[in-house]
Amino acid sequence: MEDMFIKILTVLLELLLGTSTWWRIIFRLLYIFGLYGVFRKCGVKPWKAFIPFVREYEIAVCADHEMEGRTIAVLSVLSTIISLITDGIGYDFPTAVTLLLGSLAVAIIIVSIIYDIRIMLGLCEVFQRRKRWLWVWILLDPVAAVLWGWNDKFQPSMKVEDLREDALKIVKGTTGHTEMGEGLSVNLTERTVTEFFHKRYLLRDISMNIKPGHMVLLLGGSGAGKTTFLNAVNGYEKAKAKVLLNGKDVYSDYKKMQYQIGFVPQQNLMRGKDTISHTVDDAALLRLPTNVNPQDRKTREGEVLDIFGLGASKDNHVEKLSGGQLRRLSIAMEFISNPSLFILDEPDSGLDGVMARELMTQLRKIADQGKIVIVITHTPDRVIDLFDDVIVLAKDSHRTGRLAFFGSIDEARSFFGRDSMEKIVMSINSKDAGGEGRADEFIRKYAEVCNG
Repeated sequence: MEDMFIKILTVLLELLLGTSTWWRIIFRLLYIFGLYGVFRKCGVKPWKAFIPFVREYEIAVCADHEMEGRTIAVLSVLSTIISLITDGIGYDFPTAVTLLLGSLAVAIIIVSIIYDIRIMLGLCEVFQRRKRWLWVWILLDPVAAVLWGWNDKFQPSMKVEDLREDALKIVKGTTGHTEMGEGLSVNLTERTVTEFFHKRYLLRDISMNIKPGHMVLLLGGSGAGKTTFLNAVNGYEKAKAKVLLNGKDVYSDYKKMQYQIGFVPQQNLMRGKDTISHTVDDAALLRLPTNVNPQDRKTREGEVLDIFGLGASKDNHVEKLSGGQLRRLSIAMEFISNPSLFILDEPDSGLDGVMARELMTQLRKIADQGKIVIVITHTPDRVIDLFDDVIVLAKDSHRTGRLAFFGSIDEARSFFGRDSMEKIVMSINSKDAGGEGRADEFIRKYAEVCNG
């Protein structure tokens, strides 16, 4: 019975620790014991040191290299799967399959070594140790882990929570604008998701008041959180925020407020075989309150078709429309409810300069009716004279969407020292994306302006 217990324990340890000999088991136990202490010092839950794949990710988090940790964790899973296929099954694979699996295993090893070096160098930086410690971690990781985890001389300069909050604090206190009785008031504290066992901030500390009758440009590089921000404002994806439209809370009274907000996505969501009239009628049935009588609904449909120049072609099928007509129809479908806030995600996508200008001019007319119009466009400079204000979102060094600026077009040019909106985006884009990498600088600068 005792021999069987030892055998079972050995198998369990081999599965848990990914090893096949006792001395390696002892080394892995020492390594885990050391990581337990490192995690404790860095503010990570120590028990995660016992979980395969998770511990690889968490040591990267301690080193402030979270993205590398995600890659290492995934590669570790793949490596384990390959080992189970090749060693555990005991099946003789064809030569081609064996070569493929072997090549994949080698590639995983090479990439893992590169990322491990990055992580260990990051850990040396966090613990303020010389880079030569990298070789101790590579050659004798159990010794390094135990020393760093349990010797009081080895202390991290910052804990994980400090590393995560460091970039977040640069605009702390910019939320809390005075709420307006009219217009749009946004006080967004945070919008988060859970990824790889941790809460990740998508957006943080965004506050502004937009007056009725203003047409607003929403700028930001890829991944800055523009669509996430719009979804939070219109209530589609709720954030930790308070959003008021003309004094009414969008979140707490969403069923009523959804009729006051129009959102036009980038994609055209229409059936090609339907006519324009039928398409708008379907939209009216969905977008207008149920207590609107049929005659009033038809009257409103006719008004909207005329506003967007579609009245004369209302019997045409959707599949026969030009790109400009399709965009106008998609906008008409949302405008049918006569919303106070109108949000459009790249309405000019795929249109030439003339059609784009015509479409944006129509949106300007809608704003002049006392509506708030917020637009994302990737070619802002050709229609910038039609906008009143600009919101600039930037992705900070910790990949969180932040408010880098909100104000008039002329104020934006002065604030960023750029004469075009496209140059403003380039200044806040990361260097990896071909930009200047100055996002944190402008986020801090705008925070100082807001905080006086």
